[in-house]
Amino acid sequence: MFFPTFAPMSNLYSQRGVSAQKEDVHEAIKHLDKGLFPNAFCKILPDYVSQDDDYCCIMHADTAGTKSIIAYLYWKETGDLSVWKGIAQDAMVMNIDDMICAGATSNFVLSSTIARNKHLIPKEVLSAVINGCEELIQEWKSFGIDIHMAGGETADVGDLVKTIDVGYTAFARYERAKVITINPQAGDVIVGFASFGQSTYENQANSGIGCNGLTSARHDLLDKSYKKYPESFDPAMADEVCYIGKHTLTDVAENGMTIGKMLLSPTRTFAPVVKQIVEKYGQNIHGIVHNTGGGQTKCMKYIDGKVRLIKDNLFTPPLIFNLIQQASGIDYREMYQVFNMGNRLDVYTSPSIAEEIIALAASFNIDAQIVGRVEAADKKELVIRSAFGEFVF
Repeated sequence: MFFPTFAPMSNLYSQRGVSAQKEDVHEAIKHLDKGLFPNAFCKILPDYVSQDDDYCCIMHADTAGTKSIIAYLYWKETGDLSVWKGIAQDAMVMNIDDMICAGATSNFVLSSTIARNKHLIPKEVLSAVINGCEELIQEWKSFGIDIHMAGGETADVGDLVKTIDVGYTAFARYERAKVITINPQAGDVIVGFASFGQSTYENQANSGIGCNGLTSARHDLLDKSYKKYPESFDPAMADEVCYIGKHTLTDVAENGMTIGKMLLSPTRTFAPVVKQIVEKYGQNIHGIVHNTGGGQTKCMKYIDGKVRLIKDNLFTPPLIFNLIQQASGIDYREMYQVFNMGNRLDVYTSPSIAEEIIALAASFNIDAQIVGRVEAADKKELVIRSAFGEFVF
């Protein structure tokens, strides 16, 4: 019998046909032009719309990834259509929050690309996704974040997609002077924002899971009974890594949430908070990083300078990450490389305004704290110190 507790996550990821660090993608794009501001969180382009040198354009595309498979399983087991609005939010946040890290704060144009297997995904699910997106657009508008829906493509491609894939492409045009690059300075502090809890604009508690690492989370936590849905996994996947957990989606965890609802907690948007941070403190912000793919090591993709980032006051990881670690037995070093571990946004700034930013987050009922600092060094380096050990990247 196979025991996943002895397998590193990188090995589990490989056996499940996915890549935690997207090595192949980074290799493929390493020679491509990085835009006007190479150290911005998103690629910044010239203003091709009006040919105005004072402005720039930004475009971003992303999907909800394999989280939609968990929504599919939960819907099949419970009939709960509400989870599909969460999938729309996951895909929207993976675009808008990335762009807002680069300084774009409003007037986003959004287009959807939804691919489904019509035999398994009925019109009710499709409607729940599309209407969920529209509801979110109206909700975010109350925070001054205007998103304009441009339509999109909805395709019935059962030969390509076994269930449903939900993705969006977003575009914005704004002033070059407002672009935020990632350039931490020695002496800066790192203000981290919690991915868990319940903000003023969320209608339920958030587990903090976000939208990354869900392939392994799903297979590590859920039991073999879910193999009755062969459309939910790769048929080439070995049985010893397919649904090897001990839980069902409706099991209730010690925090009162079901396993399914913890895995499906919509990716929290920080856009309402970051919009105010950018508008009030833009000149004093030396970088904003959305800790998505790459987890706590995401920052290393953008930093060129010789600095050491020390994260030694991170949040205690919420329950969902403890459950994943216990189920898989993977090393905490890899946990920090894949998951946000309860901290999904970092702001690099001077100590003088850190407490004001923390107070601003608190006004939205979002926990924030100084999670680390920046030091001068001979090379770029990230040091994570936690109750689980010290990890150097």
